[in-house]
Amino acid sequence: MALIPFPDKDNISLKKAFEERYRKLLGQRYDAYLKYSLSYLTRSIRVNTIKADIHDVKKRLEDKGWKLTQIPFCKEGFWVEHETGRLDIGNTREHALGYYYVQEAASMIPPLVLNPEPGDLILDMCASPGSKTTQIAQYMENTGLLIANDFTGMRMKPLGLNVERMGITNTILTRMYGQWFAKKNLQFDRILVDAPCSGTGTIRKSLKTLRIWNPTMVKRLASTQKKLISVGFEILKPGGTLVYSTCSTEPEEDESVITHLLEKYSNADLQDISLKLNRSPVILEFEGQNYSPDAKKCLRLWPQDNDTEGFFVTKVRKIV
Repeated sequence: MALIPFPDKDNISLKKAFEERYRKLLGQRYDAYLKYSLSYLTRSIRVNTIKADIHDVKKRLEDKGWKLTQIPFCKEGFWVEHETGRLDIGNTREHALGYYYVQEAASMIPPLVLNPEPGDLILDMCASPGSKTTQIAQYMENTGLLIANDFTGMRMKPLGLNVERMGITNTILTRMYGQWFAKKNLQFDRILVDAPCSGTGTIRKSLKTLRIWNPTMVKRLASTQKKLISVGFEILKPGGTLVYSTCSTEPEEDESVITHLLEKYSNADLQDISLKLNRSPVILEFEGQNYSPDAKKCLRLWPQDNDTEGFFVTKVRKIV
């Protein structure tokens, strides 16, 4: 798949503080990072096996002129390109029927790492718009119970629509701040905390990220993320699995949050993540801050690693 740069990429200005920060983080890899960040993402889909067969959906789309390329780490995932160059993969009968979800490839990773099983009790703490929620339900084979939570009515709308479109029947939608789950007498087999973040891994999908980025915002979000991951761990069953993920490439939102968890809970055990993809070293020290050596087990992805968004994923087991 050819890398197609934004037509006005040479006229896109970066904040001085952003450029200085990312040159420090990436060193000699900065130019490759910028090249990919200022290039279009290849569209990708995840086939919904609750409603459809993978081979049938593939044939249906190929008959419409779409070329599907297998995503190596997700058997239900495909990069899609059209022979005419069209991009509207969300404008088909199959999409309307819920046979597939238009989902960025890296976004498929957290549910894979969570590894849901049929019959589980699972919490998706920050669920909207529903890509990971519907993927989790798919792996649960529409059994057990999945609580999909978000915190505003506006965010609940797309979540509800996507759960319905994909034929999900094992899911309850709740609307509250994720921190409030600490007040509930619940314990879950598995929890996904796909935390609200600065989105610095999504520049190639939304250039707005460059305009709104600032260090103060990152610090504020990191504080919220630490609260969310702490609540998630506290309501996790002994022996259960928590996955923390962001589409941020900021150490304060990633390695720092995991270091906070490990320092706060002695029974938090980081697990290795083994997927068929390219990965980058985690950040263990930045601007005078040292992070836990155990963070080496986390998955840090820059856009240039797999031609995706930037992403960070951690798998944590609660020791009995």
